[in-house]
Amino acid sequence: MDSGVSSSSLHSVALVKSSLERSSSLGNNVISFRANSGSRLYSKRLPKNLQYPRRSKLPPEFGTNLFLKKKTTDPEPSLTDSADEEEPEASFVEPEEDGTEEAGVVWEPDEVEAISSLFQGRVPQKPGKLQRERPLPLPLPYKLRPLGLPTSKKHINLASSGSVPPRASVSKQVSRNPGFLIELAREIRNLPAQENVSAVLDKWACFLRKGSLPLTVRELGHMGLPDRALQTFSWAQKQGHLFPDDWLLASVVEVLAKNHELKVPIHLEKFAELASRGVIEAMVRGFIKGGSLNLAWKLLKVTKNCDRMLDSSVYAKMILELGKNPDKEMLVMQLLDELAEREDLNLSQQDCTAVMKVCVRLGKFEVADSLFNWYRQSGRDISVVMYTTLIHSRYIEKKYREAMALVWEMEGSDCLCDLPAYRVLIKLFVAMDDLPRAVRYFSKLKEAGFSPTYDIYQALLKIYMAYGRIAKCKEVLKEAEMAGFKPDIESLSRR
Repeated sequence: MDSGVSSSSLHSVALVKSSLERSSSLGNNVISFRANSGSRLYSKRLPKNLQYPRRSKLPPEFGTNLFLKKKTTDPEPSLTDSADEEEPEASFVEPEEDGTEEAGVVWEPDEVEAISSLFQGRVPQKPGKLQRERPLPLPLPYKLRPLGLPTSKKHINLASSGSVPPRASVSKQVSRNPGFLIELAREIRNLPAQENVSAVLDKWACFLRKGSLPLTVRELGHMGLPDRALQTFSWAQKQGHLFPDDWLLASVVEVLAKNHELKVPIHLEKFAELASRGVIEAMVRGFIKGGSLNLAWKLLKVTKNCDRMLDSSVYAKMILELGKNPDKEMLVMQLLDELAEREDLNLSQQDCTAVMKVCVRLGKFEVADSLFNWYRQSGRDISVVMYTTLIHSRYIEKKYREAMALVWEMEGSDCLCDLPAYRVLIKLFVAMDDLPRAVRYFSKLKEAGFSPTYDIYQALLKIYMAYGRIAKCKEVLKEAEMAGFKPDIESLSRR
C-alpha cells in the first residue's frame, strides 16, 4: 500500500515539475520579447516612409487638389496601430520643409486647374465636341438637278404700284415711268396743229398699259391743251389693251370740266346713277378748279339724293372754295353737317387744316376745335400749321389761357415754327402783355433765319411803348425802317 501511494505521488510531482518548467520557459520568452520590443520602440524610431507597409501606388481621386490640402494635426500613428490596420487609407499630407510654410498664397482657379491636370494625366479640353467630325463631300452638280433645266426665276410683285422691279420687262418699266409719260405729253404739245396725236402714240403703243395715259392726259391739262387730251382719249379707245380704263376717263372728264369744255348732261340724276364714283368725283373737282361752283354744288346735291357717297376730300375742296365768299356761309355749314354725319370720315392733314381755316374765318371756333380733336384722336401727327390755326382761333376768340396750353403742347412735340407761327405767337404774347416771351420769340425768329414782317414790328412797338421802353422803341423803329417798313407810331400812341 505504501508503494502505491508513493508511485502516485511521484507521478503527480513529475507533472507539476514539467508544468512549472514549461511556464518558466514561456515567461522567459515573453520577457525577452517585451525587452526587444521596448528597445525597438524607444531606442530607434522608423522614418515616415517605413511606418506603413509597402504597397503599389494608387493614383489620386479625380478632382482632388494635392496642393490645397489642410494641414493635419493628428499625432503620428504608432507601429502597433499601423500593424493592426489591414489597409490604411491613402491620406496625403503636405511635407514640412524645414518647419516653415508659405502663408497667404492664393491660387487662381486657372492655376489650380492646370496643376491638377498634370496629375490627371490629360489636359482638360474646352467644352464642345472633342472629336472632330469629317465633313461630308460636296454634292455633285449633276446629282442636284438634271442638265438642261435651269432654276426658275420668280419675280416678286412689289406692293406699291409706282415702284417697278429692276428685272421687269421694258414695257413695265416704261408704262409707269412718270418721266417717260411727261415727255410723251411734251412731244404731243410740240406736234403741229394739223397733226393728230397718233403720230406720237403709235410709236409707243406696244409699251403702254392700262393706267399709263392718265398721267399724260393730266399733264396736257396743265399745259392748257384740253383738245389734245380728248384726242389722246379717242386714240386709246381704239386700242384693245388700253381701254376700257376708268382712270383715263376720269382724267379726261376733269381736264374738260376745268377748261369749261365738258358738255354737262341734261339729266344729271340719270348720270349720277350710271356713272362710276371716280368719274363723278373727277367732274366735281374739275368744276371746282374751273370756278363753276354752281355746277359743282348742283352735282353734289344730285349725288346725295341718289344715295351716292363721294370722297371726303371733294367736300373739303368745296368748303375751301365756298369759304372764300362770306355770303356762302350757309352752304358751308350744310357741307360741314354732312361731313359730321359721316362715320367713315377720312380727311388728309392738308384738307383738315384748310377746313379749320375756313371755320376760323367764318367764326365757327367750336367746329375748328372739334376737327382738331378728331384729327388728334385718329393717332396721326399734328403739323405746325394745324397748331398755328387753332392758336390763331383761340387768339381771335380771346381765350389766351387755352391758347397758351396749345403753345406748351406744341413746344413739347418739338415742332419747328415757321414764319406764320411766329407771327401768331408774338401777337398772342403781346395781347397777354407778356414782354419776356415776346422778346424771346422775336429773337428765335431771327435765329431761324426769318425776316420780321410789318405786323411783327408793329406788335413789338406796341408792347415796348406800354412798358415805357423808349430806347427799345427807337431801336425797333430803326430796324423796321432799315427793312423797308414804316410803322404807324401815331396809331400806337393814340391807344
